Amino acid sequence: MTRAVILLLLTLPLFSCQVDYNLDISLGDNGASFASALNPIHPSNFNIDQPELDNIRREMQRAVDSGHISGALLLVGNRDGAGVLETVGTQTAKGETPVNKDTIFRIYSMTKPVISVAAMTLVEDGMLGLDDPVSDYIPSFADLQVIDSETGTSSPAENIMTIRHLLMHQSGIVQQPFAMNTPLGPMYRDSFPDVLTRPDQNAVDTNFMEAFNAITAQELATRIGGLPVLFEPGTAWHYGHSTDVLGAVLEVATGETLDIVLRERIFDPLEMRDTSFWVAQPDAFRIAEPIYGPMTDNTKPRAMLAGGHGLNSTTEDYARFALMLLNGGSFRGERILSEPTLNMMREGTLGPDVSREYFFYGDAGDWGLGFHLQPSSDDPDGPHNFGWRGIGGTIFVVDEENDFYLVYMVQKWGGPSGTPFDNTIATRMVYEALRN
Repeated sequence: MTRAVILLLLTLPLFSCQVDYNLDISLGDNGASFASALNPIHPSNFNIDQPELDNIRREMQRAVDSGHISGALLLVGNRDGAGVLETVGTQTAKGETPVNKDTIFRIYSMTKPVISVAAMTLVEDGMLGLDDPVSDYIPSFADLQVIDSETGTSSPAENIMTIRHLLMHQSGIVQQPFAMNTPLGPMYRDSFPDVLTRPDQNAVDTNFMEAFNAITAQELATRIGGLPVLFEPGTAWHYGHSTDVLGAVLEVATGETLDIVLRERIFDPLEMRDTSFWVAQPDAFRIAEPIYGPMTDNTKPRAMLAGGHGLNSTTEDYARFALMLLNGGSFRGERILSEPTLNMMREGTLGPDVSREYFFYGDAGDWGLGFHLQPSSDDPDGPHNFGWRGIGGTIFVVDEENDFYLVYMVQKWGGPSGTPFDNTIATRMVYEALRN
């Protein structure tokens, strides 16, 4: 039996947060049945002093009190138990339900690591090859063109785009908001007249999202394959639709839709019962909503199973995923990935021949096969943690060197700048607390 155990026990009076544990979304037969298998959550697991916890909670509460967010949850755990669980605020601005372990969040780009892990399980099973051409699965990529960003002219690509390039974000595929100031911007609009036309690229347009959700992942990938890429595959890093295309590849490789692939390979083995592309209507009351900006109705079934940003999840569910990664690819005796495969995913891919011009973090950190690699100390050449974040404010970090993971869940979109607490501040304060 693996040492990995579920890290959430919400019936203990150890937490500094005050949550109504009698809510159906927090307790019940399902929650109670976990009790005997759980380790207590307590700061002593990490040698974190109470003043450090009080400081973290104070800053989280300031974000609520200042009107930046309605609520948030921060969990820090390791293989032996959980050391920090802080919750503040409510699921919605006008609601009364406290944020809790069963609150459902749109995790946006934290979907990407889940898809990447699922892809590597297919690699281990011989159903997918890292160096397979993407065109083997999505034929429209066969005649790949590279655009000259200055002249707008295209020429045949010299390099073949592979599955590895999709995982590394070195495919040359971009995303319309990141292509607006390049010749690719108009091409995206022309290829997606029903989807990618909206007046404000920084706003959430529900009509836009409904149109996007009406096409399938394979249709999206096919359309993208008919567009030029911004650079030769393997020569630069750029954020975009690479993982959306990867999700479509998984569908073709398995003959199953992406939700089934994830359920069989990730969600069922990890007992992630509340992670999905849409939320069942009876669970709609558990959904967190931002204060600002309309969100699409994520209880509606949709054709688009977006590998780049489509999942909803809970803190408890994503903690299981993070714990599996911390535990070398296994959870409760169930192996998801082999350790050598996971170690390969954690190796940097931004070598000296790969341009960092578009890399979000400049010369700092690196990117693996589906994960952001961030230095876990002041030494840029020292150990790195790995993880990723979502545009709605969420983040997860797994630090093997220091034996912990963190999951920060919030639902934020727009609103005032200068928040006193966000995913970057959460990560920094946890590291400071652990070091003090």
